[in-house]
Amino acid sequence: MEAALGAGDLSIFPFCVAHLAAQGEKPALVFPGGRVVSYRELAARVDRLASHWRDRRGLVMLEADLSEHAIIAYLAALDAGHAIALQGPAAMKADREIFKPDFCHRRIDGRWRTERLEGGREVPHPDLAVLLSTSGSTGQGKYVRLSRTNIEANARSIAEYLGLTDQDRTCLVLPLHYSYGLSVLNAHLAVGASIYIPGGSILDDGFLDGLAASGCTNLSGVPYSYELLEKAGFRGREFPQLRFMTVAGGRLAAEKVRLFNEHLLARGASFFVMYGQTEATARMAYVPPERLRGREDRIGVAIPGGSLAIEDESGRLITGSDESGELIYRGANVMMGYATSRAELAGGAGLSELRTGDLAVRDAEGFFRIVGRTKRISKIAGLRIGHDGLEAALERHGIAAAIIGSDAEIHAYFVGEHGPDEVRQLLVSASGLTLLQLRATRIDALPRLASGKLDYEALRQRRGGDGGSSHRQGVEALFDQLFYPQKVRPDDSFLSLGGDSLRFVQLSMGLEKILGEVPEGWESIPVKSLAAMVRRERKTPRIGTDLLIRALAILLVVLHHETLWPIPGGSAAMVVLAGFGLARFQSGALLSGSFGRLLRPLAQILVPYYLIVAVYALAWGEVPWASVFLVGNFAFAAPERHGMVPYLYWFIEAYCQMLLVFAALFAMPFVRRFAAVRPFDAGMALLAAAFAARMALPPLWEIGNRQIFTLPWIFHLAVIGWCAALAQNWAQRLAVMAAGTGIYLFLGLYEGVWIGTKIKYLLQIPVVAALLFLPRIRLPQLAVQLVLPLAAAGFHIYILHRFVPELLLAPVQPYLPPLAFSLCSIVGGVALGIAVWWGQRQLFKGLVRARAGTLATDWPAALKPRLYSGRPLFALGPQEESQVQRQ
Repeated sequence: MEAALGAGDLSIFPFCVAHLAAQGEKPALVFPGGRVVSYRELAARVDRLASHWRDRRGLVMLEADLSEHAIIAYLAALDAGHAIALQGPAAMKADREIFKPDFCHRRIDGRWRTERLEGGREVPHPDLAVLLSTSGSTGQGKYVRLSRTNIEANARSIAEYLGLTDQDRTCLVLPLHYSYGLSVLNAHLAVGASIYIPGGSILDDGFLDGLAASGCTNLSGVPYSYELLEKAGFRGREFPQLRFMTVAGGRLAAEKVRLFNEHLLARGASFFVMYGQTEATARMAYVPPERLRGREDRIGVAIPGGSLAIEDESGRLITGSDESGELIYRGANVMMGYATSRAELAGGAGLSELRTGDLAVRDAEGFFRIVGRTKRISKIAGLRIGHDGLEAALERHGIAAAIIGSDAEIHAYFVGEHGPDEVRQLLVSASGLTLLQLRATRIDALPRLASGKLDYEALRQRRGGDGGSSHRQGVEALFDQLFYPQKVRPDDSFLSLGGDSLRFVQLSMGLEKILGEVPEGWESIPVKSLAAMVRRERKTPRIGTDLLIRALAILLVVLHHETLWPIPGGSAAMVVLAGFGLARFQSGALLSGSFGRLLRPLAQILVPYYLIVAVYALAWGEVPWASVFLVGNFAFAAPERHGMVPYLYWFIEAYCQMLLVFAALFAMPFVRRFAAVRPFDAGMALLAAAFAARMALPPLWEIGNRQIFTLPWIFHLAVIGWCAALAQNWAQRLAVMAAGTGIYLFLGLYEGVWIGTKIKYLLQIPVVAALLFLPRIRLPQLAVQLVLPLAAAGFHIYILHRFVPELLLAPVQPYLPPLAFSLCSIVGGVALGIAVWWGQRQLFKGLVRARAGTLATDWPAALKPRLYSGRPLFALGPQEESQVQRQ
């Protein structure tokens, strides 16, 4: 530990003048503009002020703003042997009357001055060092009594698990009269590190510039600080010397923890999630950063030198996992006790443990998680409703709220554009209560204490509105059906369940019917929140433009395959959409290395594909091995010789190969790190590589016109879609548009020698433009009712549409005019795909209701007798093949 703590005599109190002077000329305090106060200078200034206070032991009350003067006064009071009460300016007058300080150090007429006061008769206990308000609030007349041992033990413990050395520099933005802010100061002074004091708000112009220029190695904040950092654009900047960040002082949403943890990991830095209370000086628990991923909602394990336990209401020790009780902390940093008067300052330590008032559970790995507060609970209709849990539930839906309540009702005060009815409906889902017991009121801003914590007392007298209804069962049933046999929980979302582009389309359609209009970003909204949204009638609903493109693309595929007109491009658009969907729905799996999540959705494609392969094998009496191994598109075999199924299925083979390429790329840690830090740049680099492969690889493999079915030929299309999904601003969208347009113009006009090739590539320009600049589109209700089933059934239409002309209509072909046969083939192919898709949905509905059995797919018995002829189903003659392959 001493190596981690750095230079200095650790046997003496780490905040006295001797310890400060021992650090020599190392920087202690750093300010914007480059001004530095060295440890030697700091020690001299502390000693000068302390010399005026050494005549008698007493109580110093300090107006603890975040300045060098307040820091010097704090250290001087400790060095002079006084107890020091750190307080915000608003409480000075009230608490002076209660505690009768001997000295008061504050600003008077703009200058820092010390007032000598009469003081009280009681001399503070010799162990007493610091008095802090219980919640970082002001004027309450209740303080936590902290001893020198408390402060020193906690500072050393924090320095140990953070790995602080004298080379570190922190950016201090938290108030000194708040225990978290004071602990940041103490821990860094204890090891001889430096403190950068920006002297303003995170949102001030120049804050991020100053942070970058200061060379800070760490930054600590409360959850509200991270909201401000997001607004300031912190994650869009680079801070190369920043090696860790910490959060405490309240619960930071798990999604925000994940966001910052991944951001820092990608830069070789760490994120410490910590837990503490003023009564424990500052810190009691932390999550080791290397184990934070997947445990974003935990407070972790006890800090060095401390221990945590859980007890039930009768005081019985809970040793099992996932059983809640009050969290108990033991350690050298547990306070001496409370003080509400001068007389109580004379008392010694009266506590051996701290009953935190927090309800917690321990998981199987020994990590603790807070589930509520013993005092922030309402008991309504026999239910124990934790207010903190309700705030967390609303927070998961992007609603910042403060919950207060009694044993009669719950009241939510919230900010934002959501309506009170919607908030109440979310609370219904989260609490199990009825609308009669829930109220919600929108306010301009949530009141906060100086520490950044919510000021619940300020909300006690407010009143609010009433509520709406729910479509819970419809939404939950839809998710159950589409993700069967997975068990869907209320907190799950499309993304957390590992959703893919096929389910995305079907869910969009189902939610459109249930909710009216599908909300923006519904993919990340939990099922229970979607279930609580009220249907809104409207004349012109909006749908995702990608759904419209998908529907039009599958129609174009069917039309082209039947007529052989020179209008290819539908399959190319589907490849673009495949990359677009991969970035939207499965980039998280790639960046986290969760390749099982990435490849799991392939079952939806491969199960029907291999059923078709099996039918062909039975009909031919031979196994099409190239198709079994998904390499038929590389010309290892031919349908005519029964070595592969017809060319139609090249898309499935190429799609599977594309996923494997993405998995292989992101299996490399440096690729994941680069893509996490600069996702758009990584996408554009991949596009350059994919286009280079398109130009260089096909000529190296002489397989004739069948090269158009290979992955090198089409991979750049998917990467264009990937980049379109990653583009977040106009500059990035324009960059993708320019790259895509250039590539398509080159391939279509310069390289293309057939009119179909030109149409194919030029058609992709409006496809990419729509994805980039028109993400949602308004359509008449009738159009929506046509588009969504087509998009949802696109895969089924693709794999089945040629059964209609080549099997089902084959007996009547001689009796139909060519135009009528083609129309029947097109309409019938689309209808067959939609019918099978609908049948699959009905099958899943039955399976979900039963929650038993395995997935079974009935194949029409009429297919088998016709699959024996020398000309395979879907196979094309030589002339037809050459026409199609020119695309």
